[in-house]
Amino acid sequence: MRTSAAQPRRLPLDSGLLAASLSGDGLDVRVVQETGSTNADLVAAAKAGAGEGRVLVAELQWAGRGRLDRSWTSPPGAGLTFSVLFRPTVASSNLGWLPLVTGVSLVTTLRRFAGIPAVVKWPNDILVDGAKLAGILAEAVPVQPGEAAVVVGVGLNVDTRADELPPGATSVVLCQQQVSHPPTGRGELFIELLRGLVGAYRSWSTEPAAVGEAYRSVCATLGRQVRVELPGGSVLIGTATDVDAHGRLVVDGRAFAAGDVIHLR
Repeated sequence: MRTSAAQPRRLPLDSGLLAASLSGDGLDVRVVQETGSTNADLVAAAKAGAGEGRVLVAELQWAGRGRLDRSWTSPPGAGLTFSVLFRPTVASSNLGWLPLVTGVSLVTTLRRFAGIPAVVKWPNDILVDGAKLAGILAEAVPVQPGEAAVVVGVGLNVDTRADELPPGATSVVLCQQQVSHPPTGRGELFIELLRGLVGAYRSWSTEPAAVGEAYRSVCATLGRQVRVELPGGSVLIGTATDVDAHGRLVVDGRAFAAGDVIHLR
């Protein structure tokens, strides 16, 4: 049977190349063949004293979680499932922006390096033409008083075929086929994503207030009619008008820090 363009070869990540390429960015990148959750592993490492910049990427993650405790799965070697440990020094009131900073960074790199017209759905799902390309999960780690540690996990579909994806999802290779962009190697994309994330994180650490404008410019939720399903079970339907100074979504004058947002047609 002939292999189609939608069935790319899945090359393993080169840990030596990643380490050499990213050492100057202050990152300690470690590749594992499989694990339950890269986020859980880095949370444990943070509690044990691991330093900022530790990165763990797994070829296969079998107990990954997304927002609202949803599962995140991907065929071995088809995606990028990774977590990064940060120890930010910004005010605690600004920590909620870190996953949103990550979303802006991913969108920026996907547009620039992979030619994909990605956008963010509040707070930090990455979409292309309404289909989910990536998800982000940030977890605060209990540390000493006066300190902060946050593990940010990313699940990105890269070489995933259409028949391997859940409904409503897409992948880098499928998006690039749509825009006639040459395929991007998974390792190359990973390096660019991490470099972009480090740069965005450093900018945010220096000037936390500046991220709001950048986030609003790539957020497809703003201006849309949305359905907000809140943790207590209540539902609000209205127009998303802004993201406030704390990263909360403003819908018809009310600000929400948490909830499942559905874009309505």
